[in-house]
Amino acid sequence: MRTQTKEIQDNLTPKCAHDILVEGNKRFVANLKAQRNLKDQVLATSEGQYPFAVILSCIDSRVPAELVFDQGIGDIFSIRVAGNVINQDVLGSMEYACKVAGSKIAVVLGHTKCGAVTAACNNVKLGNITSLLEKINPAINAIRKEDSKFTPEQIEEVSFENVNVSIDRIRKESPILAEMEKNGDIEIVGASYDVNTGLVEFH
Repeated sequence: MRTQTKEIQDNLTPKCAHDILVEGNKRFVANLKAQRNLKDQVLATSEGQYPFAVILSCIDSRVPAELVFDQGIGDIFSIRVAGNVINQDVLGSMEYACKVAGSKIAVVLGHTKCGAVTAACNNVKLGNITSLLEKINPAINAIRKEDSKFTPEQIEEVSFENVNVSIDRIRKESPILAEMEKNGDIEIVGASYDVNTGLVEFH
């Protein structure tokens, strides 16, 4: 696999970037890693980086974006926060990745059996975790049918909806990214990772 260069990045369309992630996940699921020399990539990227994607994912130890999409050093920007929620720092990082550094796709990657989503559904209150989990409330309110306890199936629905909420917030709260998407410079897309199978489903 070639190391990302400015020329490769410049010639990629958002669709191509999307396809690279899909193909990478197919390899991951099949346990067929692309051949790459990580030491060579360290040297090749030492003078600059030209990632084709920025991925916001959860801190969950089972969902490392580089591995899930079978990517190497210098290929993607990886932003991680519990519950893959949006805040000003995350938006600023995404704007840097796309507007300044040239990435062609912004992905919000949720996952099944998410501890942060489960905690939010169970109304956990603890230190700074409280304000973080509150960002998941819009997804909870969209799925909640009554005041009864959430079922495991409903928690998974909240996880899926939470990705959609984050995508909506990106478009509403980042005029820079929204304009880039409108102009066809980038794709903004949600996805969900299944911790049982390793498969990523794009929304």
